[in-house]
Amino acid sequence: MPNFKDVISGIFNKASGGQSVLGVDVSSSSIKVVQLRKKGGRAVLETYGELALGPYAKMEAGQATNLPPEIISEGLKDVLKEAKVTTVNCGVAIPLSASLITVMELPKMDEKQLASVVPLEARKYIPVAIQDVMLDWNVIPNVGPDGEDSKKLEVLIVAIHKDTIGKYQEIVRQAGLQASFFEIEIFSTIRSSLDRGITPILLIDFGVSTTKLYVVEAGVVKNSHSINKGSQDITLAISSSMGIGTKEAEQIKRDVGINVKLENGELSNASFAVLEYIISDSKRVMLAYERKHQRPITKIVFAGGGSLLKGLGDFASERFNVEVKIADPFKKVETPAFLEAVLSEAGPEFAVAIGTALRKLEELG
Repeated sequence: MPNFKDVISGIFNKASGGQSVLGVDVSSSSIKVVQLRKKGGRAVLETYGELALGPYAKMEAGQATNLPPEIISEGLKDVLKEAKVTTVNCGVAIPLSASLITVMELPKMDEKQLASVVPLEARKYIPVAIQDVMLDWNVIPNVGPDGEDSKKLEVLIVAIHKDTIGKYQEIVRQAGLQASFFEIEIFSTIRSSLDRGITPILLIDFGVSTTKLYVVEAGVVKNSHSINKGSQDITLAISSSMGIGTKEAEQIKRDVGINVKLENGELSNASFAVLEYIISDSKRVMLAYERKHQRPITKIVFAGGGSLLKGLGDFASERFNVEVKIADPFKKVETPAFLEAVLSEAGPEFAVAIGTALRKLEELG
């Protein structure tokens, strides 16, 4: 059984109000849940919880795992109990790694033509049989740099393998939950981390094993890219450089961060190299988008657990030379004032779960 000091459990008294809903985020390293209700038109936080999956795989907390659905379901039941979750009504986020998002260009055509053309064209981007995936698409408003409508259509394609949907359905079913929707994590993150705006923003989801990049314009995903490095690589680099365990390295990463020094006073070159690699690849994606669309990206927002690396904001701002912010998803919900600092710090890790819960609240009207 896991050590529950790795669990952050809710400490809120359940107040009277509207129906409670739950957002569920299952990643390779942890399960996060956020329970909300609506009161006076506002989303109110009732409880939240996080459970490290490492101990379930006989690994340290914080490490990425590859567990079977039945074990993940056990972990989900455990965190629901520890966080004192009271509702079974939920929405579930699915990792980008288990899905596909791409934008394709098509000649202008009407909706009827699109309905027949999109599934055929999507085959070029989807590496499995089209009948084996759940396919959705949406036309992106596409205006050129001169303000004129583009002569081509940009279509956002979203595909999730039916086996993946089945896996997550089984996980929540075994945990006693009732999910009304499954959505790819990026849409949850956008909902909780970004304000409404029309200018392009680069959203960097700094995860444990991967870093996901999304260019978001007017609330729409215009580009996506994955980097096969994440916060775990920095933790392991600190662990190796300093000869300490990963748990201690994780704490040093959060407490000292960018300025971590070795005994000889030099910066840990291995961890620095990981971060520089991620920043460099992010700049490449950013510049490619700006060249293609002739519009500058003037803001970068970091979300995900890797965003808790101390000093990341200032470090990234110097490298990108644009405004850099760390997401604060709990600002989208009403929370106890005395927990504001704690929740602000934990917020980037809960971006997906909060965003999923917010969508579930929207279903209630």
